[in-house]
Amino acid sequence: MGDPFYITTAISYPNGPPHIGHAYEAIAADVIARFQRSQGRDVRFQTGTDEHGLKMAQAARAEGVGPRVFADQMSRLFQEMCDKLNISYDRFIRTSEPEHYRASQAIWLAMEERGDLYLDRYEGWYSVRDEAYYEAEELTTAHDGNRLSPQGTPVEWTVEESWFFRLSKYQQPLLDHYAAHPDFIQPESRRNEVFRFVEGGLKDLSISRTSFDWGVPVPRSDNHVMYVWLDALTNYITGLGYPDKTELWQRYWPADVHLIGKDVVRFHAVYWPAFLMSAGIELPKTVYGHGFLLSRGEKMSKSVGNVVDPLELSEVFGVDALRYFLMREVTFGQDGSYSAEAIVNRVNAELANSFGNLAQRTLSMIFKNLGGILPGAGDAPEDEELLAKVEVACSELTQRFGQYGFSAGLEAWMSAVFACNAYVDAQAPWTLRKTDPERMAAVLGTLVAAVRQLTQAVAPVIPESADKLLTLIDSGSGGQPIAQPQPLFPRLELEEEPAEAAK
Repeated sequence: MGDPFYITTAISYPNGPPHIGHAYEAIAADVIARFQRSQGRDVRFQTGTDEHGLKMAQAARAEGVGPRVFADQMSRLFQEMCDKLNISYDRFIRTSEPEHYRASQAIWLAMEERGDLYLDRYEGWYSVRDEAYYEAEELTTAHDGNRLSPQGTPVEWTVEESWFFRLSKYQQPLLDHYAAHPDFIQPESRRNEVFRFVEGGLKDLSISRTSFDWGVPVPRSDNHVMYVWLDALTNYITGLGYPDKTELWQRYWPADVHLIGKDVVRFHAVYWPAFLMSAGIELPKTVYGHGFLLSRGEKMSKSVGNVVDPLELSEVFGVDALRYFLMREVTFGQDGSYSAEAIVNRVNAELANSFGNLAQRTLSMIFKNLGGILPGAGDAPEDEELLAKVEVACSELTQRFGQYGFSAGLEAWMSAVFACNAYVDAQAPWTLRKTDPERMAAVLGTLVAAVRQLTQAVAPVIPESADKLLTLIDSGSGGQPIAQPQPLFPRLELEEEPAEAAK
């Protein structure tokens, strides 16, 4: 078994169906998981749904069902999305599971034992939509005079009895940890934001509610349920068997990376490590806050009516095409923009016309002219030069993917695809067929070796297509003829935009 590697996504809040932002994070995490497996790591990959809190209770009431029934219905949609997008998770966790209640209550008791919890009254501004408390100085005022959170969501003045966590006690330990572990928060822009926030001073955090009951009950405090973020964050250790010292726990904790959206960095890079310090649990190695996926440059929202169903997109364009576009188009860590035209243009130019066409031309010529028997690579200087270029590009992809630089890694990969196509044009194997069949075989053998290496390198991004292509090439090992190749990436046509209706 290789070195362990534990990756998690933020668990999705299923008060509505999945949107393209959920798909983007799941696909990015899956690319990381598949890439790490390809490097020989023993990967554990967890995703799931975050099912408690006032927002879920309200959404269930609006549907006329109980919160658990609603959570069951909605969580199923997120698991189906993952399955359809070929997300290779090991565990799909739900925070309504009994073992998650047990883990959440265990971390609560560990924090209480440390003397970090106390009962008091909470008075302050609360956003139901963010499930978050805000200080008055963080708020803005809307044109109608209502107060808004920093995320632009409505807030209401809340007064209730609450358990508090001594977050203020962890201000210096957190700053010390950030200083000692510069890779803890990535990318650097997020690290700087968090540093400034913590340096500005931390106030103790309200971590229980009494105004609703859809949540994990607080131990020995019957009318309190846990603040949804304490219970949600605990999912990362529930999935490894906490509080028991299971084999999974001993092998995979601390997590290598929590992959999350930039809007929840504070919870993961401030609250979560403070909870873990309090409970005496080792901190994760990295919290990576990726950017937003924008629709034609605009943030998606139900009110604007530009929320995109990722499964519709994958049906229109193909799962691998969608995965490739998202990893290639967006510089990971920054915001990126999506449109149907952008997908069609990128996928046609790179997957259909360049890589797909290269594989199809090469294997079809072998099928037609060499009886499907794969020839060995040539040893002329131009053959060796091409294979060296492919080797360098694939090494660069490996290096970039190891640092979450997906678009840069794929750009290096594409440079090798272009080099292969230039080699085909220069060598003109269709002409060699008549003038020098032996040289034609050497050229096609060189191309098969290049295509195989390029396919293995890009497999984490386009797993289904890569698997078909590698299966076809590997069927020709030992001198067996390959079957007639089929085009992997049909050219996409731009029809009407997939339904961008409010869901």
